[in-house]
Amino acid sequence: MLDIKFVRENSDLVKENIKKKFQDNKLPLVDEVIELDEKIRNLKVEGDNLRQERNTTSDEIGRLFKEKKIDDANKKKERVVEINAKLVDIEKEEEDLAEVLKQKMMVIPQIIDESVPIGKDDSENVENERFGEPFVPDYEIPYHADICEALGGLDKESAGRTTGNGFYYLIGDIARLHEAMVSYARDFMIDKGFTYCIPPFMIRSDVVTGVMSFTEMENMMYKIEGEDLYLIGTSEHSMIGKFKGQIIKEENLPITMTSYSPCFRKEVGAHGLEERGLYRVHQFEKQEMVVLCKPEEAMEWYNKMWKYTVDFFRSLDVPVRTLECCSGDLADLKVKSCDIEAWSPRQKKYFEVGSCSTLGDAQARRLGIKMKTANGNEYLATLNNTVVASPRGLIALIENNYQKDGSILIPKALQPYMGGKEKIEKK
Repeated sequence: MLDIKFVRENSDLVKENIKKKFQDNKLPLVDEVIELDEKIRNLKVEGDNLRQERNTTSDEIGRLFKEKKIDDANKKKERVVEINAKLVDIEKEEEDLAEVLKQKMMVIPQIIDESVPIGKDDSENVENERFGEPFVPDYEIPYHADICEALGGLDKESAGRTTGNGFYYLIGDIARLHEAMVSYARDFMIDKGFTYCIPPFMIRSDVVTGVMSFTEMENMMYKIEGEDLYLIGTSEHSMIGKFKGQIIKEENLPITMTSYSPCFRKEVGAHGLEERGLYRVHQFEKQEMVVLCKPEEAMEWYNKMWKYTVDFFRSLDVPVRTLECCSGDLADLKVKSCDIEAWSPRQKKYFEVGSCSTLGDAQARRLGIKMKTANGNEYLATLNNTVVASPRGLIALIENNYQKDGSILIPKALQPYMGGKEKIEKK
């Protein structure tokens, strides 16, 4: 959420930013919030003037009573009653307008970084850099679900009976490989100096609206019926929410955390669920990284964070690339974002396995998270990035390590988490 003072003083810039995101339907909001802000400020002035008059009148009432001018004093008291009634109306109107202003402000997108490429949607994202040499073996690689089923590691049919479409059972060595990758990701980030955390897997609505846009919330979040609780779509939500309403000493920044959680997503929209496979499902697990820092350090941390994910996948011998998200593909709270994509030797193309984002002070402003500085309390910056989300990471691991005989080689980095096992074979 932008600062209303910034919008007031930079309305043309805010409108241009909306156009860059191809959200022209939001252009009228800029003038609307400026008009609302003016009304609120005028009400504040009117209220302040009335309070000052009330104080002056109260002093006069005391003086008149001392002078035994009872009738004059009573008339003044009637004026105080009028002022109090008027103040109640003004304060109510001010409160109502402030809520309308807040709701409109929360829909205006964050100002994107000048380095973000301009484009309408994800089809216009721009490749940045490749890491590792993409390889296609001289034998056919089956669909990942077929590989897992052949190794006795996947059962979606039973999950359909117990829970429905979009869920799955992972079994045996495939389940173990899945958890080995997540555990390795945890230790990988701890070795980078990040503090490990397991957060709550449910959050309240005021945290949800603090960390994401209304559109994202509607398309992603599962609500717990009868309670003000939502299942998290990513641990970033509860990790940032941890600091809601807090003032953090500047010397305690940056705060760097890596968190594990299951994630739950409705996956409403054009992409939909993947019927047979595991690429787009309702439930998955993820190791995340979250950083709170000074705004001027945000871009430095952004570049560190996406590189950590690249390093993680390269340590598993999975080729990856980074893809710069264009303006139309950025969620409204994001300043800049890139996707990390893994190589699929079966499809002979890359697919998304993670995303790194810097959100400026958008989340901090919505949640009231500030840093205490020598110049007073200021909003800080928040960033998040996927270390690994599985089963997408599992798909990349399986495809890039699939052998002609149907087995899967286990990368050396994961072997200690698999009891020293080097290969998954058909039993």
